[in-house]
Amino acid sequence: MKDVLIVGAGKIGQVAAQLLAHSDDYRVTLADQSPDALADAGAISAVSPVALDVADGAALRRALAGHFAVLSAAPFHLTVHIAEAARDARTHYLDLTEDVASTRRIRELAQDATNAFIPQCGLAPGFISIVAADLARGFDKLDSVRMRVGALPAYPSNALNYNLTWSTEGVINEYIEPCEAIVEGRRVEVPALEEREEFALDGVLYEAFNTSGGLGTLAETLEGQVRTLNYRTIRYPGHAAIMKALLHDLRLRERRALLKDILEHAVPATMQDVVVIFVTVSGWRDGRLMQETYARKIYAQGQAGKLRSAIQVTTAGSACAMVDLLAQGRLPQRGFVRQEDVALADFLANRFGSVYAQADQARAA
Repeated sequence: MKDVLIVGAGKIGQVAAQLLAHSDDYRVTLADQSPDALADAGAISAVSPVALDVADGAALRRALAGHFAVLSAAPFHLTVHIAEAARDARTHYLDLTEDVASTRRIRELAQDATNAFIPQCGLAPGFISIVAADLARGFDKLDSVRMRVGALPAYPSNALNYNLTWSTEGVINEYIEPCEAIVEGRRVEVPALEEREEFALDGVLYEAFNTSGGLGTLAETLEGQVRTLNYRTIRYPGHAAIMKALLHDLRLRERRALLKDILEHAVPATMQDVVVIFVTVSGWRDGRLMQETYARKIYAQGQAGKLRSAIQVTTAGSACAMVDLLAQGRLPQRGFVRQEDVALADFLANRFGSVYAQADQARAA
């Protein structure tokens, strides 16, 4: 059995801990500084909860000692601290961050490291890059790669057409920070919440707009090979306009803590959600301009007798699949590992990644 430390006993960390521990191949320690989070974690069988303040570097390094891998499910602003400690401890490092600056620092840490650094192991960034890269390999020459992902309430009932399904801090960050893209063959940064579009899938109308971090490292990987590459978050129509008013007109982008408090006080969380994945790649094959699309809807479902949201099972499943592939020796064991280097077939065949192979699952009761 391999020892894995998961930092962050929140919505995703708890599910990842449960998945790994119940596989009987991992001894899982789940760390957090919140007594309430640890109390919840204590109810997960075969998982050892431990109090840990990531800001205490010495305590973090002691916690990492002897572990095969650490998975950061902590807020994005803590990921670099954990990655630096993992390098010192020579422990394989994985995270779920969408924060571009953090990933750049992690890439630096991976240089000449004796352990593997695998950031952005969630849904987007993460699985979405694996899908896009797999579709792209089927073309002789690429034209465009368009990636769309959303974690949405199954039953929207407020003006935002949205419920909180994962990290509020993460949502705010991706609505504010610059977004990478390739436009007319040039790698550029474009503003968040802009370039709104509408599309329909299975008779449901959605909007999509630029958000930060969803491309992962794919812009760098495909630079010089594609005319258009972009990532946009999917929401129900009307959401972007209200968020722009809050962030720009009311200048809450300058007061993130206040915006977080407002959203968490006024916008209910929900476990009844749906993850929508929509990737379209076009290019030339045998002299013809062709297009391929990958579309999935994944709903909340029961796990170990408890309802888990779609964003929980997809994000945790993706992270656990990467831990598992690493443990099986199917990923590089040192240096920086990109999501798009993972074969989609290998990912979907994995016991944890298989959640994505179950398309359009029936809604849990």
